[in-house]
Amino acid sequence: MGTFSAQINAWIQKTKDDADKIVRYALQTIDGRLVHRSPVGDATYWHRPPPKGYTGGQFRGAWSVSEWAPNAGAGLDRVAGHTGGRIDKDGAATLASHAGVIGAAKAGNVYYVYNPLPYAKRIEQGWSRQAPVGLVAITVVEWNNIVENVVNGVKSGTSAADFAQGWESYKL
Repeated sequence: MGTFSAQINAWIQKTKDDADKIVRYALQTIDGRLVHRSPVGDATYWHRPPPKGYTGGQFRGAWSVSEWAPNAGAGLDRVAGHTGGRIDKDGAATLASHAGVIGAAKAGNVYYVYNPLPYAKRIEQGWSRQAPVGLVAITVVEWNNIVENVVNGVKSGTSAADFAQGWESYKL
């Protein structure tokens, strides 16, 4: 087993690793819900004809994830009409573009998931038939359940021996 000090150090490292996993999994869940709940324009419901060449998916493709502060202009580079614009009807490309930030997420850091498009607030206020009560507010309401599920998932990866040692060593 090693020395008591080595056991404590191993426990500390495992706890840090688990906290990082919780942050990553929670961030990934929130990101996925926001992207997949994002409406994709359907011109058949519009009162006016769509612009020539219109295809939906701009809002879904503009979601961004950043660490410490929102990146001004991030996401706009992926908007149609801008260099490198991305139309993302199913959300797969958008989520894949967030994998680097989410995969390196650490407990204690601050992360932002945001959509910089000027009409994002209107969509959140119910201007879309596909998101009549918004999407961010629903995800915020689900926050406690998201974290609880993530924590339980990470806990289930902890061995019974690890828990037993904690109970026996610290009379928990």
